Amino acid sequence: MSTGWYLAVSAIVFAIGAAGVATRRNPLLILVCLELMLNAGNLAIVAFARQHGTTEGHVFALVVMVVAAAEVVVGLGIVVAMYRNRVPVDVDELRELHG
Repeated sequence: MSTGWYLAVSAIVFAIGAAGVATRRNPLLILVCLELMLNAGNLAIVAFARQHGTTEGHVFALVVMVVAAAEVVVGLGIVVAMYRNRVPVDVDELRELHG
């Protein structure tokens, strides 16, 4: 398969994730859509690394996966704390984070 197919799938997945971040109000769904966007970027990076025959892209994609896992852990911790304190979970109504 050519790299163009991988990039097309990556663009479609990224667009779905971006639309989800723009339209959703639930923080859990926003985190899932952010993960979709990061995975789309990983797919593009690995496709280009495969095209050029190098391993640097694979290593960079692995680093992005580690950062994404850390982001999910922090995000889920914040969401669970919000649920425990009965803070409104609607992203548009969050006023507690203004300081």
